[in-house]
Parts: sequence; structure tokens; C-alpha cells
Amino acid sequence: MKRIFSIAVCALAVMSAQTQAQNTFSLYVSEGTSGGLDAAQVLDKYSGLAEVMSKALGKKVNVVVAREFAQLEEGMKSGKMDFVIARPSDYPARGVRDYKYQLVSTSKPDGQCLLIVPKASPLKNISDVKGKRITLPEKISYMSKFCSAELTHNGFNLATEKVQYTKEQGAVLFYLDNQLSDVGGVASYSGVAKNLEKTGQRVIHSSQPQPYQPLIAHPKITTAQIQALKKELGQLDETESGKVILKQLGIKEFDTGNNEQRLRDLLKWLG
Repeated sequence: MKRIFSIAVCALAVMSAQTQAQNTFSLYVSEGTSGGLDAAQVLDKYSGLAEVMSKALGKKVNVVVAREFAQLEEGMKSGKMDFVIARPSDYPARGVRDYKYQLVSTSKPDGQCLLIVPKASPLKNISDVKGKRITLPEKISYMSKFCSAELTHNGFNLATEKVQYTKEQGAVLFYLDNQLSDVGGVASYSGVAKNLEKTGQRVIHSSQPQPYQPLIAHPKITTAQIQALKKELGQLDETESGKVILKQLGIKEFDTGNNEQRLRDLLKWLG
């Protein structure tokens, strides 16, 4: 009798979990290697966005932190993730190109690689960088690939240039400050870039702007749901409460226009 009861309890638990899953959506978030936030901070940062999405979709949206890039890729490939928003834009771009996800929005301003030098440096533009010591974030990071693409498109052969990589973007400043490097590459949306005036560096080159922090939706999300979501996101900058959410996310607005081709072109540009 106890065994039958246990089986019944397990069955009810499974049914309850399935019902709950049907009544909620998952929003997987990746801050990439430049985020510097722990899981609790990420959940708090995106809580306002989840509430807006819940309102638009008529279902609760739960934020899930995607800590590993492999988890992000596999989750899109298997279709496990309902929604994905990621600062390393190449992952959502592959979600759209390879796994049939739908682009909902990108974030403004666009993302750029900034080449920075100490204020006293004689370097003035990207052409002055050739032959100099270049420090980039870790090689696997999105911004390292981004900066490398910008250098390549400007005629640099990275195989023969003096390029070194460091674990975090903040460490790029250490290399510059201690004369271990002549120029560094950082993300325009990073904390490093936002504090250059305080830390004593200047920008000598800004890369081609590219889509930043795309939000993509699983193929099962209907056209009506996508449009409802775009409407809510697109008008956040028109209300005080919406502006609070945008500030919390560190962006100016959501761009809900037709940016899918730009996102696909990003992958070609990155090479």
C-alpha cells in the first residue's frame, strides 16, 4: 500500500511540475565574460524585464542565469530555452541563424570595441597601433573576437602582431598602467569603458557598431506574442517606471525594428 501511495505522490509531483512548466516561460541570461555579476545580482538586474515580458505574454517569465557558454549553445540547440538575452551577441545570432529562434529586439546603444591608450600615449589612431603591444580580453571572449575582427578589417595580421590576452577587461588597464602594453581593447558597454575618464585612458578608435544584447524567442512563440512583447519593450522609454527598468539593465532603449539581417551579418563580420 505504501508503495502504491509513493508512486501516486511521485506521479502527482511530475504532473504538477509539467503544469507549472506549461504556465511559465524561461528567460536565459548571459552577461558574458565582461559582466562581473554573481547569479543573485543577475536575477535582480533582469527582474524588471521579466515582469514586463510576463505582462506582455500573459505568463510568468522566470529568469535563469546561463553561466557557461556551452550551456547557452546547447540550450538553444535543444530548444530548451524559451527566451535568451545575451551580451555576447554572437550566441543569439547563432540562435537565429542555426536554431530558428526569432529576434525580438536588440539594445541601444550598439556595441563597439574601443581601442584605448594611456592619456600620455603618442598613439592617435588605429594606424598607429601596428607593431605595438596590444592587450585584449581572454581569447574566447566575445569582445576579444570583436576587437580582433575590427583589427583584421583594418588591415592587421594578428598572427604577426604583438597580441596578448588577459582574463578580464579590468586587467587591460593594469597592462596599460604598468607599461606592459601600448594599447588595449575593451567593450563599449563594459564598466572599464564607462570609467576611462577616472582611470586615465583615452579612446583612439571605436569599431564599427554592431547589434548589442539581442533578445531572441523560441520558434514556438507565436507572432502575436512576439508583437505584444515588442510593443511593451518599445515603449519602456516613454514612462518613468520603464526608464527605471532600462537604467537597471544599463541600456537606453530596446530596438524592436527589423535587425535580423544585421545580426546575421555580425557572424560574417566576426569571421
